[in-house]
Amino acid sequence: MTRYAHLNLFVAGYGYHEASWKLAANGSQGAPGLSHFIEIARTAERGVLDSMFFADSPGVATFRTRFMAQSGYDPIDLLAALVPVTDHIGLLATASTTYSAPWDLARRFATLDHLSNGRAGWNIVTTGNPTAAANFADQAHPEHRDRYARAREFVEVVLEVWDGWEDDAVVASPTTGEWADQHKLHPPLHCGEHFSVAGILAIPRSPQGYPVLAQAGSSDEGVDLAGRFADVVFTPQSTIAAGAAFRQRVRSVAESYGRSADDIRLLPGLSFVLGSTEAEATAGWDALQAASSEEFQLFNLTHLAGVPQSLVADVDPDGPFPYSLFDRATSQTFGAAVTKVARDGGLTFRQVARQFSTLPGGLHFTGTPEGLADLIGAWWHQRGADGFTLQPLRLPLDLTLFVDHVVPLLQAQGITKRRYAGGTLRDELGLPRPTNAHTRVGAAR
Repeated sequence: MTRYAHLNLFVAGYGYHEASWKLAANGSQGAPGLSHFIEIARTAERGVLDSMFFADSPGVATFRTRFMAQSGYDPIDLLAALVPVTDHIGLLATASTTYSAPWDLARRFATLDHLSNGRAGWNIVTTGNPTAAANFADQAHPEHRDRYARAREFVEVVLEVWDGWEDDAVVASPTTGEWADQHKLHPPLHCGEHFSVAGILAIPRSPQGYPVLAQAGSSDEGVDLAGRFADVVFTPQSTIAAGAAFRQRVRSVAESYGRSADDIRLLPGLSFVLGSTEAEATAGWDALQAASSEEFQLFNLTHLAGVPQSLVADVDPDGPFPYSLFDRATSQTFGAAVTKVARDGGLTFRQVARQFSTLPGGLHFTGTPEGLADLIGAWWHQRGADGFTLQPLRLPLDLTLFVDHVVPLLQAQGITKRRYAGGTLRDELGLPRPTNAHTRVGAAR
């Protein structure tokens, strides 16, 4: 099978920069509507991108509404609305294992997989920021290890529910009057530390068996979860060497669980601003930064790390960096990325906050299409990544420039494919379809 670099589009409102809405042609119209996302989806499909992805959080920090355009629609519902206007592109949504129920989530993703003919994917998160806790019975936000312990059982239950129907359970015989063979239905009957789930879904097993599973945590617990379950891993990596090392780390953990290392795709985040010349691209970046709010950057840095705002009030933005605050961050991946940038550069709190307008601790590019194509090619050829999660800072502008000018260069070099394979998202990613656990047991017997 020909090896290609896989491209996943991170769709963030008007772009992956807090000031993008101020510069967008339709930014003054309020929250982007369905037509905005349809345009983005169709452009991405024109570029033969493998998938598009919506992040999600079950809580909102009020201070962000002053500075950022809010478009936190339910991502599964939004992707379902994009099914009829797309044909091939994968549809990935984030859903929290801390603030969801396994059976309900299993049904929602199975539904999306059926309706899209096998294009659905679930980005598994444990929700690092405690803002969401008050929206769910006002319970305390669980500690990091507790969230991941719950996540492991959560995913196991979801897989049990998805395996509740064997692939050939549906008979649909008008002659015999039998629609499903009940001997091939397997209620999970799960009773564990965190969940009790008894019944099957009211729909057969979905086209992919399991929708594609993605995971984004880079802590020890996050890597373990990815190695156990993930088909795709999102991660912030800033150099080819770091990407290659992290890729090997995840692959090794996968092998320790009896999985094939080649069944995982590492897609680091790559934010970018493009221009036909270096000067044009730099001007685009400068305009974003000039439109940004320093007040927002300072608040947002601690918010994303899960540091209570009350602890930040006495911090001097131009004094020594407050490492102790970020060492206690509830989002360990983000906290570690922030402190690394501060230590490596000897930076103040204000200087670090300025750097995190793009992907935290990851890779950013400002320049020409030729330069971005060279960067992607270098990472892919040197196995620093299996592709990228694209994070255009201006939507739809930078996506359109990428599709029209970067994609042809990548295709000409054989780095990305020229057309879709015509199957499921797993087919596009070169991933196997999981065998139903009960079919495996039956075959062994």
